[in-house]
Amino acid sequence: MLRPRIIPCLLVHEGGLVKTVKFRDPTYVGDPINAVRIFNEKEADELVVLDIDATISGAEPDYRMISNLAVECRMPLCYGGGITTAEQAKRIISLGVEKVAISAAALASPQLITEIAAAVGRQSVVVVIDVRKRTLGSTYDVYTHNGSRKAGVTALEFAEAAANAGAGEIVMNAIDRDGTMKGYDLALARQLRERVNIPVSFLGGCGSLDDIAALVDTVGVVGASAGSLFVFKGKYRAVLINYPQPEVKEALVQRAMRGD
Repeated sequence: MLRPRIIPCLLVHEGGLVKTVKFRDPTYVGDPINAVRIFNEKEADELVVLDIDATISGAEPDYRMISNLAVECRMPLCYGGGITTAEQAKRIISLGVEKVAISAAALASPQLITEIAAAVGRQSVVVVIDVRKRTLGSTYDVYTHNGSRKAGVTALEFAEAAANAGAGEIVMNAIDRDGTMKGYDLALARQLRERVNIPVSFLGGCGSLDDIAALVDTVGVVGASAGSLFVFKGKYRAVLINYPQPEVKEALVQRAMRGD
């Protein structure tokens, strides 16, 4: 039975762990390997690591870094950044990573989703969709390359196409909420949950456990992903790797399972 997941998302920039606000101004917050070790101790449900440089620079995935992360990680690991072929995805999975995440490459060639699913299994294919809401109305547009390029497709259209092409999970990332810690975009969460029938996760805006509870109340069984919540502490945003205590996490899980 599927259960809600609480998922730290780590951004890697120039080899270090960073946090952004609305996809801008990356602030160094530590070493990725050290963060993985701490999340191991805290028994995180899952971990997402995104290399935010790879697509911009056209670089291949950093296999050495990925291998080092996979060796340390004792929870399911999802890696994204620079993946443009099924062969690259297979190599990453062979290093001990459970899931691969693609975004711009999937937009450029939706067939890539199908090819990777055939190579590594649908359950290991995650499509990350970075979106901004239009000023007027309730439509969300997809952006790529760290939010710098408008893709010319709406979020829900692409989510549905990705699911039909073989994606095993959709991660919807609200650019304008990134790093703000003001709560998830619950309207977007409702729209996506009604549009696709594969597992979904949401990223962007989470600032408290109450925000996770609100997401769970809105869409039920879901992946609640966050960056700032798990690397900052207090109103002055001191860097401190943290994660909910097991009893707190279990209460949120039971809440979703009961539909409270």
